[in-house]
Amino acid sequence: MLHLRLIVPADTTDEVVALLESSVGTAHLVVLPGVARSPAGDVVMCDVAREAVDELIGALRRLGIDRSGSITMENMELTLSDQADRAEEEAPGESVDAVLWEELMEATHEESAFSITYVSFLALATMLAACGVMLDNAVLVVGAMAVGPEFGPLAGISTALVQRAPRLVARSLWALIGGFALAMIITAGFAWLMDAFGLFNSGMINEPRPNTGFIWHPDWMSFVVACLAGVAGTLSLTSAQSGVLIGVAISVTTVPAAANAAVAFSYSHYQQTVGSGQQLLANLGGIILAGTLTLLLQKALPRFRRVRKPPASTPGASVRA
Repeated sequence: MLHLRLIVPADTTDEVVALLESSVGTAHLVVLPGVARSPAGDVVMCDVAREAVDELIGALRRLGIDRSGSITMENMELTLSDQADRAEEEAPGESVDAVLWEELMEATHEESAFSITYVSFLALATMLAACGVMLDNAVLVVGAMAVGPEFGPLAGISTALVQRAPRLVARSLWALIGGFALAMIITAGFAWLMDAFGLFNSGMINEPRPNTGFIWHPDWMSFVVACLAGVAGTLSLTSAQSGVLIGVAISVTTVPAAANAAVAFSYSHYQQTVGSGQQLLANLGGIILAGTLTLLLQKALPRFRRVRKPPASTPGASVRA
C-alpha cells in the first residue's frame, strides 16, 4: 500500500473525496478540514493499492490539485487492516506489475542530471575499466561496469519517448553524450599519465587480450545482450526491484567500450577506437530500444487500466476531524 496525502482547496474537497470513494484500491480515507496553511485548504489522506495509484493521480491532476494544492505519495512498509486487504484484492493486477508513471518520470529526471557526481562516477568507472583493459583483467572490467551510472539517462530517454517529454529526452541525451565524452577525455589523459609513470605501454593495448579483446569486436550478440539487459533494467525500475540493476550494469559493454576507445585513441590504435565506439553505440542503442518497447508494452497492457467502484456506502468510510 501507498499513503496519499493531499492539500485541497476547500471548495474542491467534496469532489476529491467523491473521487477517492469511487476509486478501487483505496482505504482509510481521512479528511482534516482547514488544517493546511501553505497552501491553505483541507488535508485529505488515504491509503491506496500500488496498482491503483497511477490513474488516481492522473484524475487528481485533471482536477488541478497539483496546481492549487499538493499531491504527496509515500511508501508504507506495513499496513495491518482488513480494509486495506480488501482494497488490494479489488485493485486490478498485481502490485509488483504496476507502473507509477509520475514516480518513474521523477526518478529518471533526477538520475539524468548532468552533475559533478554523475560525471565523477562515470569517469572513475571508465578509468577502472581502462586498467582492466590494459591488464586484461576481467574482474576490474566487471567492477567498473557496476560503478557506471549511465543507466539513469538511458532509462530517462526511454521514459521520455513513451511519455512524450521532449525536455527529458534532451536532458538525458545531454547527460549521456556529455558524460561519456568527458569520461573518455579524462580516461585518455589518465592513460597518458600512467604511461609517463611506466604503468601503461603501447604493447599492452596491442597484445592479444583473451579476457577483454571482445570489447572492440562488436557483433549481433552484443546487441541482443544489450536488449535483454534493457528489458531487465526497465522492469527493475518500474517494479521497484532496484537490486536487479547491478546485474544489468555488469551485462552490458558500455563503460568498457568507452574505456577501450579512449585508451586505444591515446596510443593511436584507431582500429580499436572505431571498434570500441561501435560496441558502445550498439549497447546504448539496444538498451534504449528495449527499454522503450518494454514501457510501451507496460502502458498498453489492459491490467493497468483502472476500473471504478460504486461510492462507498459503509458508515465511517471517511473520517472528518
